[in-house]
Amino acid sequence: MTRRELFGSFSKEKKQIVLHPPYYKEDEDFSSCKDCEGFCQKACPYEIIILKNSIPTLNFSKNGCSYCDECAKSCKYDVLVLEQKKEISAKIEISVLKCLSWKNTLCFSCQDPCEYDAIEFLGMFKPKINDKCVSCGFCLSVCPQSAIEIKG
Repeated sequence: MTRRELFGSFSKEKKQIVLHPPYYKEDEDFSSCKDCEGFCQKACPYEIIILKNSIPTLNFSKNGCSYCDECAKSCKYDVLVLEQKKEISAKIEISVLKCLSWKNTLCFSCQDPCEYDAIEFLGMFKPKINDKCVSCGFCLSVCPQSAIEIKG
């Protein structure tokens, strides 16, 4: 290990996790996306699809994914396919150090938009995400402390 690698491992810089819409094939290389005009991005009613080098990725900073199928229906290159629909492959966690409820302040911001009952509270405090979570991301944008994080 070089010194650069050693000191780089202490960096607080977060590794960027890239999420794709829940309709892509596991072995998809997204090469067909280079010829596309971003139909999936335009079709998304929640405006969470952004194109990075023409590749569709998800950004939950303002909204979440309702699994509405619109991006897959609009894909003209069979990169996003309805038959490939699956849960978004992300682990979403609540940081107990940042969360208001873990600091004994009433806050249900994350629980309110969750349609899957995936956020449970111990009494009125200490929320945790259970196994009903489908990684839709609706809880991320509403957290006033940015305490909900995508871990991969």
